[in-house]
Amino acid sequence: ELRKAAADGVVMPTVCVDMLHFIGAFDEELRRDAVAQLKSQLSVIAELGGVGAQTPASYGMFSRRLPPFTPPRDEEADREVLLAGLTALGEHARAEGVTLFLEPLNRYEDHMVNRLEHAAELIEAVGLDSVRIGIDSYHMNIEEADPPGAIVAAAPYIGHAQVSDSNRFQPGAGHLDWAAWLGALEAAGYEGHLAVECRLTGDPEQAVRSIPPFLARAAG
Repeated sequence: ELRKAAADGVVMPTVCVDMLHFIGAFDEELRRDAVAQLKSQLSVIAELGGVGAQTPASYGMFSRRLPPFTPPRDEEADREVLLAGLTALGEHARAEGVTLFLEPLNRYEDHMVNRLEHAAELIEAVGLDSVRIGIDSYHMNIEEADPPGAIVAAAPYIGHAQVSDSNRFQPGAGHLDWAAWLGALEAAGYEGHLAVECRLTGDPEQAVRSIPPFLARAAG
């Protein structure tokens, strides 16, 4: 699908993976499969001239905020699993000349990596420049008490940024302080892409067309 999109003229600096299970899966076979799938996607995005692939630790597998509240694996075991997966993928990404971006999700979608500091600690432990944080404005709005401050604090580890508003609609359709958020990215020295990952409200074409000028105005 990625190769076909590229052949059709779609520019793809990054890919946000769509998988049924991820590197933090409770089942070992599922973890191995997730690593294999991500290696393939990293290789393909490298082939297409992109910069990397973005993945969460898990998605929809478990939440400490929903019953049964206590996961079947403790935090130390979670960490060991994630470090193993991130190291394997980071080494593969480095060999391919691209980057793996770890995305913190909100507490209802993942129980392991929710804030930028969680991702930064893992990346520091992995010790590979080919593993960075892929930040997402929607999840940060839920998890970070001070989103701009979190961006600045995690600046050395941030490699990619996804944008949507507080309600997951296009930027400008919610209540995020975009001037502060984008200003923090600038202060952090971020020079990468802004990938739009959102739902659309209103006329879809108009909604999409509204995003670049809105972000440009917000950035000042």
